[in-house]
Amino acid sequence: MMRGPTPRAGSGFVIGDMEERARTLAVWMLENQSTVRAAAEHFGVSKSTVHKDLSERLREIDRALWTQVRAVLERNKAERHIRGGMATRRKYRGE
Repeated sequence: MMRGPTPRAGSGFVIGDMEERARTLAVWMLENQSTVRAAAEHFGVSKSTVHKDLSERLREIDRALWTQVRAVLERNKAERHIRGGMATRRKYRGE
């Protein structure tokens, strides 16, 4: 498991080793059970970059880690309609 400072937005995280970025994103996502959107915001990269790193690059780099991340991605996909409904409810209730 990776240790050390977590890269933040504006830290040059986008530039560099794509394999290391994919692993870092995967570990963070597993530890936080987060969404692609939350990971993208945390690391200061686009949702497209996070999704590509986790669904394509990671599969070639580390199959075991990819399998774990895929489970989180699938759970998020199954729950997204619920989160969307909750957001709409909060919007119209003025919360």
